Amino acid sequence: MLSILAFCLLVQLYYVLFVHLKLANVGIEEVPSSAQKPLSVIVCARNEIVNLERYLPVLLSQNYPEFEIVVVNDRSWDGTEEFLDQLEKKHHNLKVVKILDNDKFIAGKKFAVTMGIKAARYDWLVFTDADCTPASGYWLMDMQQPADENTEIVLGYSPYMKKRSLLNALIRFETFFTAVNYLSFALKGMPYMGVGRNMAYKKSLFFKNKGFAAHMHIPSGDDDLFVNAHANKYNTEIRLHRDSHVWSEPNNTWRGYLRQKKRHFGAGKFYKSKHKFILSLQIVFQFLFYAFFTACMFFSREAQYIALGILGLSIIIRCFIYPKLLKRLNYSDLRWWFPILDILLFLFLTLNGFLALFGKKKVNWK
Repeated sequence: MLSILAFCLLVQLYYVLFVHLKLANVGIEEVPSSAQKPLSVIVCARNEIVNLERYLPVLLSQNYPEFEIVVVNDRSWDGTEEFLDQLEKKHHNLKVVKILDNDKFIAGKKFAVTMGIKAARYDWLVFTDADCTPASGYWLMDMQQPADENTEIVLGYSPYMKKRSLLNALIRFETFFTAVNYLSFALKGMPYMGVGRNMAYKKSLFFKNKGFAAHMHIPSGDDDLFVNAHANKYNTEIRLHRDSHVWSEPNNTWRGYLRQKKRHFGAGKFYKSKHKFILSLQIVFQFLFYAFFTACMFFSREAQYIALGILGLSIIIRCFIYPKLLKRLNYSDLRWWFPILDILLFLFLTLNGFLALFGKKKVNWK
């Protein structure tokens, strides 16, 4: 058991030292001082009147010379339509797309995103959600189309806002590790996902690959499945500058958070085989590490000391890397709780995995 525990540690350290460390050491890009080309921002909203009133004016006030905001109103009944109609009259660069109830199409976020993309005037598309707000007025400057024409996808980062609760700490910690993973693997030339709260790609790339046609039947995946299918080491870049972060409202209930994670878990099953393998390996060996550590606690005192030493070594090595990443990704306050949150997150994700496997399959985006 101790030998297996030590091997699990080695696998764990591969991800820490050869994947995540790259993100901790990479230089952060400078925000461009001028705009290269016009762009379109796509926002989908379903009964988001409160968030639209709070955050849409912030998007419209971005420091970028030529851009449009395309808001897709997906069958809202909470006053969203009236608010957007009034705002559209005041802002020439706001375009509202209305989706009405109709049995002729498959309702869902992917349809809403597709309608927004079709309505967009420009080729470079930047995506965010109605409950999100950019960290600065220079968000679009950093998320604009790169000078390198080979770049077709830009992956940004979206932290969750801080609130005083265990759920909030767990949500932010889980978001942190998700971001560390997809940003680090993108740096290594193996991009496998992005988050729709902050990412960008070319409209021409979307239509060249027939949009979401390959996975339109899956409720989620408008962001990560699209990136998984079409991103590669030649056409993908990441953005880390704090001005390019997009803050988002977190779930306030355990049920809502579980529903969100179930949606993401369902999309992950459709990743490319190589991505599923390397991500599954990471999860499985993390599970085995804690499982065998727990088992060793029931054997001799000598075995317990060795197991505790292996656990301590794991924590010490990671404590040299992850606090730096927590600071870089706007979660500095969590660095003191790192070991505890790491264990709690492992327990929560294990439970959520079982719930996703045996729970009901139907999931709605709103």
